[in-house]
Amino acid sequence: MSKALATKSPVSERMRSIQRVLWIILALNLAVAAAKYVWGVASGSESMQADGIHSVFDSAGNVVGLVGIAIAARPADEGHPYGHAKFETYASLAIGALLLLAAFEVGSSAVGKLAEGAYTAEVTPVSFAVMIGTLAVNLGVTAYERRAAKRLGSEVLAADANHTLSDALVSVGVIVGLAAVALGFPMADPVMALVVTVAILATAADVLKHALATLSDRARIPEADLRAAATAVPGVRDAHRIRTRGTEGEVYADLHVLVDPAMSVADAHRLADEVEEAVRARFPNVIETLVHIEPDDGHEE
Repeated sequence: MSKALATKSPVSERMRSIQRVLWIILALNLAVAAAKYVWGVASGSESMQADGIHSVFDSAGNVVGLVGIAIAARPADEGHPYGHAKFETYASLAIGALLLLAAFEVGSSAVGKLAEGAYTAEVTPVSFAVMIGTLAVNLGVTAYERRAAKRLGSEVLAADANHTLSDALVSVGVIVGLAAVALGFPMADPVMALVVTVAILATAADVLKHALATLSDRARIPEADLRAAATAVPGVRDAHRIRTRGTEGEVYADLHVLVDPAMSVADAHRLADEVEEAVRARFPNVIETLVHIEPDDGHEE
């Protein structure tokens, strides 16, 4: 006997919460990007300009995330009976691609400066003030976005938080480079821009890795944990063939449970309901559970 329960209430509230976070982060990223890039141009600092470009791509990532969430929020339909949640994952992939493009832009510019021997950065107290101020904003944004990603189970917010953290780490590198320039090492500015490139590439790899985990249907809940939730229900003797997939925020689960062979259809039906309720109580991110009832008569061996 098989029974499925689509426990997914409208996910619009979750999606709206993610959208609100992205709009806030977008505004902050644009402000940070403008501050760094404008002063980088004014002072001739290649690393500050590179960091500003990186922040612009942060903002582009926010826009991609907003588009992805708008599509992911659509309800299930005939063509997408499991819903559109994976469009959030596709948005994460797009953010990873933007990071790769940002790495190319920053890296090629830095290499050009080193090849030409053109070191034009002028370090002033304002340069440090801009970088330290924007670093503080980035660290605050990262903490806020990571908490929201964990609370909402959002891949886009998690990817974007990593993106923003890389921006913060890059800013630290830029500050170090400016200090080196002030001490008489002008080559440090484009060198630190190359460090920026490496940081962006590392972030892109992490974002792509998490997105591909979803698209490859990687298990979302340890099998032993799901079995424990099912076998805690009175009447369930054991559980096997346990599988989970989906995004971190919307998981689909299916499992086979073994029961007394003499159990009636009505009792088995009620037990399936109880197993579904137990799974949902233990794992709130599971939106649908498929329970297959089997008699515990040794046939599974």
